Amino acid sequence: MSPNFRFLISAVLACSFFAAGSASAYKVSSYAFVNEDGTLRINGKTIKLFGIYIPSTERTCSTNRRPLLCGSRASVALENKIDGFVSCELLKRNDDRTYTGLCRVNVSAFDEGEDLSAYLLQMGWAVALPDSPFEYQALEKIARTRSFGVWGMPVDRVLNKN
Repeated sequence: MSPNFRFLISAVLACSFFAAGSASAYKVSSYAFVNEDGTLRINGKTIKLFGIYIPSTERTCSTNRRPLLCGSRASVALENKIDGFVSCELLKRNDDRTYTGLCRVNVSAFDEGEDLSAYLLQMGWAVALPDSPFEYQALEKIARTRSFGVWGMPVDRVLNKN
């Protein structure tokens, strides 16, 4: 993602946040727990990833981690992606007391890190919401074209060979 595009996304998010009547967005950065529905739990806050919808998939288990990691495919993908701290810009407080946030991993003083919403879209485990940024829409279309994730053949389905 180009720096200009990142700035544009941040500017649009900030404007929409201020238009909603909230005082300001703020950041949380800490170790994240991944909930089975693909939300994150950071510092006692439940955070939904900005701009995406995570469709339910069959429960799966990742055997490359100990203890065994089980959950939806999106949550397993997030759990495997997150190694350390997650930094989230909280954009909105939802009616159900959760937050919507733009969350990133591998953030440093020299790097903005990797957008977790974009990651799930690339892997095909999320769908871009209608009002999400153009980049998210494009990532979903690419994953769909390549039959990744939910756009591909169900992994758990057993094919009958006759």
